[in-house]
Amino acid sequence: MIPNPLLDRMEVIALAGYITDEKMHIARDYLEKTTREACGIKSEQVEVTDAALLALIENYCREAGVRNLQKQIEKIYRKIALQLVRQGVTNEQSLKVSLQQGAKQLREKSTEEPTQIADDGPGGKKLEDGNSHERATTTTLTESEQAIEVSLHEQPNGTATEESEATSHEHLVEQLEADKVQPTLLSSDGIATTDQPVDSKVNIKTSDVKDVKVDNVIEKVIVDVSNLADFVGKPVFHAERIYDQTPVGVVMGLAWTAMGGSTLYVETALVEQGEGKGALLLTGQLGDVMKESAQIAHTVARAILLQKEPDNPFFADSKLHLHVPAGATPKDGPSAGCTMITSMLSLAMKKHVKKELAMTGEVTLTGRILPIGGVKEKIIAARRSEVKTIIFPSANRRDFDELAGNVKEGLEVHFVDDYNQIFELAFGSNSKPQI
Repeated sequence: MIPNPLLDRMEVIALAGYITDEKMHIARDYLEKTTREACGIKSEQVEVTDAALLALIENYCREAGVRNLQKQIEKIYRKIALQLVRQGVTNEQSLKVSLQQGAKQLREKSTEEPTQIADDGPGGKKLEDGNSHERATTTTLTESEQAIEVSLHEQPNGTATEESEATSHEHLVEQLEADKVQPTLLSSDGIATTDQPVDSKVNIKTSDVKDVKVDNVIEKVIVDVSNLADFVGKPVFHAERIYDQTPVGVVMGLAWTAMGGSTLYVETALVEQGEGKGALLLTGQLGDVMKESAQIAHTVARAILLQKEPDNPFFADSKLHLHVPAGATPKDGPSAGCTMITSMLSLAMKKHVKKELAMTGEVTLTGRILPIGGVKEKIIAARRSEVKTIIFPSANRRDFDELAGNVKEGLEVHFVDDYNQIFELAFGSNSKPQI
């Protein structure tokens, strides 16, 4: 904790957390690319769909930064690398070096062979020239090595299974062995001759070896929503929206936590009813400030009901139970005041609130709406729960105007100063009681 005198002399810079769109771009443009390269995986060997990446962000990585998101992406690519290795993926460079070493060994052996004698055409001259033999053999082997490199460079993805690698290697070695056994000799006239007829001579040409290719039979690994759990386990977070249409006495609020924004339901139920039994019971691990806010909300709700329905004695004769899920999560703060009032009035008048509506704001005893914090985070939480209409205090309009367009897009936002404005937005003038 920083002492107040020291804090007063410091320049405080508030850093907002990343929104989902920003996390998507960071993951695509940086995290995924660097992780894939670190694992030795090529882009054509794997595909992580946008839907899978979005599910990873919303169901596993809701923190303000991207550190946990990076850990999850690394976990995915490590498992993909293991899966590719088990399928038999071989590094292209290793295959190339292996074949070149085999060709080199054959060339060294061929230079150690004794000089051979061959007839030289019509003159019947004998040609005994070891240098010519070595030059011809070396030339042929060099062509074979070039053919090997051509074959390697023409691989579609530069990968092969162990079986295809062994087959291609063995085939090329056989041709090189044949080349060594029956070398091509040059006569003084530059005519190629061998001990066997010319038609039976083995001569590796680039066009022949082009057919010896290493086929890529490895299936592309696709990570989508259906198999995401196989890589990162079960989701850590679940859908925050409990109701498609909130029942009577239930209203959706918005909260701001260390993990960012979240939706917050306020539920009010009738415990017992009788003359003079009006009371309020609170549960949900509420802090002192939130308990005081609930007491204020109860008082304001009674005043509002007296204005709207003077003959309704609901609050005077009813013991109410107000609960804020989830019960295991501690909660505190005054920003749920307007949500609590709306929840109590919904139960008292037996009316649903407007569908896809969320609200936040502190309320005074006179019904004035005071500003709150975490506007950006609360809007992100509302979008995640597919909320279309949001109610904010008028004092937070400036905070809303500073947000990026993609954050505000598709939302109907209302700014209010008094609770009577919230009442009209939540229940509407044509709203009928629910029997």
